Amino acid sequence: MHARRRTAVLAASLVAVLTAGPLAATAAAAPAQAPASTAAPASTPTRPATAPDAEALTAALAGLPDQDATAALVRVGGTDGAWRGSAGVHDLASASPADPDARFRAGSTTKVVTAAAVLRLAAERRIDLNTPIQHYLPGLLGGRFRPVTVRQLLNHTSGIPAGDGLGNSFEEVYAHRFDTLTPQQVAASAAAKGPEFRPGAQQHYLNINYTILGLLIEKVTGRSYASEATRLVLAPAGMKDTYFPGAEPRIAGPHNRGYQAVKGADGTTEFVDVTEWNQSDRFAAGDMISTTADLERLLTSLFRGRLVPGPQLREMFTVPAHIDGATYSAGLQRFPYEGKVYWLKSGGRYGYNTLIAGTRDLGRTLVYSVNSTDAKGQDMNPVAQRIAMAALK
Repeated sequence: MHARRRTAVLAASLVAVLTAGPLAATAAAAPAQAPASTAAPASTPTRPATAPDAEALTAALAGLPDQDATAALVRVGGTDGAWRGSAGVHDLASASPADPDARFRAGSTTKVVTAAAVLRLAAERRIDLNTPIQHYLPGLLGGRFRPVTVRQLLNHTSGIPAGDGLGNSFEEVYAHRFDTLTPQQVAASAAAKGPEFRPGAQQHYLNINYTILGLLIEKVTGRSYASEATRLVLAPAGMKDTYFPGAEPRIAGPHNRGYQAVKGADGTTEFVDVTEWNQSDRFAAGDMISTTADLERLLTSLFRGRLVPGPQLREMFTVPAHIDGATYSAGLQRFPYEGKVYWLKSGGRYGYNTLIAGTRDLGRTLVYSVNSTDAKGQDMNPVAQRIAMAALK
């Protein structure tokens, strides 16, 4: 395949796989230019064929901040070689360089941790993946739902519809950004709608599946989701800079500010600071705060079998074979490209887009955090797309 055609195919595939959410906005003006990117290639001047392309990765980060992103943090790793880079600003007011070790909202990459925690509990025989969630959480769904197994929650084939949020537009949810919506309230609102389809018949990626899995973890352990996810996954993986904020709107420790581009009636664009935000409704589906180094530790520890025993780990690399078009496993998503299969998970919270990805043999891994100015938009962030294309080429 010619390079131009290969690039086009990859770009289209990435957009299809990694789009972050339902809200779209267009930024009409870009923030002021800031310091150039910093990069530390871990390779020799003559790049082996399989090593990360340092030149392409550096170019992917050029020009930040711009109208699409204010900062980007990147870690490419694996047995084929490593590369580290960062670009952009800590905040628009000071225009000081972005902190490459900063914490950020990791969004739906939280689901990888939740899935691993559930599978650890399954290995301990405290959870049976074939048992209906109604057995563990009686009364949660009501009589209109057929039995929904724990496995069907893990791979998004439950048929449970999305729960309610605090609004449908950016303006609505921003106005409620300090309000608390509990996971119990989210689950109750989903159950009240009745089933979307028969369990196991289709695959529909929705946060509600992992919200309920978080409640399951709490029920079978008698402890909070945050404490059990830390005990079962974060601590064994060495993720010391990762935590679950709950209703606390601030990001603890060093972090780069996040912004949303909001277009006004006069056609101008304002970059609204969205760093402080109560993420309690995201719960086990997406409220984690982490770093690129910690997410790389999660990816490598998980794929090497250090977190989840082999029989249960297979669930994370198994896509339902009977459902046409299914791509999701337990906590991950299958993405084939150019003869390789990448297992990945993306995440998007206002101000922040995140990705973790790797081949099963850990030949190539990628972790990035992009301070996107439209992190919940329908299209993949252009900066994130450039990074992924450079890393996976």
